[in-house]
Amino acid sequence: MKKEIQDYLLAVAKNAIAKELGKEEVKVGRPDAEVLGEKRGVFVTLESGGRLRGCIGNITPVYPLEEAVQKNAASAAFDDPRFAPLFAEEFSDIEIEVSVLTVPEKLEYKDADDLLAKLTVGEDGVVLKKGYYEATYLPQVWDEIKEKETFLQSLCMKAGMPADEWKKGELEVLTYKVELLK
Repeated sequence: MKKEIQDYLLAVAKNAIAKELGKEEVKVGRPDAEVLGEKRGVFVTLESGGRLRGCIGNITPVYPLEEAVQKNAASAAFDDPRFAPLFAEEFSDIEIEVSVLTVPEKLEYKDADDLLAKLTVGEDGVVLKKGYYEATYLPQVWDEIKEKETFLQSLCMKAGMPADEWKKGELEVLTYKVELLK
């Protein structure tokens, strides 16, 4: 994705938050780019002082890219149930990261060892599904959890399943890539 489009999408995210807080929005020209109208999966992550402050997104391509960035930025700032809504005083310290996802693809695997062999640390975003249980980790989570087994255990627990559920071979596993905008 061209730098001007990346810069524009980061401005869209920042402006979505600024608008809700009554802050001045950044003026930026909209590039003439078809990708802005393409439906894409998008996550917006907010950090403050190197700590997570909000992260909301959609894995599947539901909204056009520009709209997805706008909606998810506002949701990350004000609707992430793990955090209090963003305060106006925090706005200048927030770092915004936009993850534009490829469409998740089902990962076929035979057993736990095969699953481990097929995952690429640092590159794969992973979705685990079983019945009503579902969770995802963006590829950036590999920066914090570098061991594949620990990554999968943590992701199982995030989904509300036992930590060793990934070893049983009954999960649907999907992977995706991310274009990271900072």
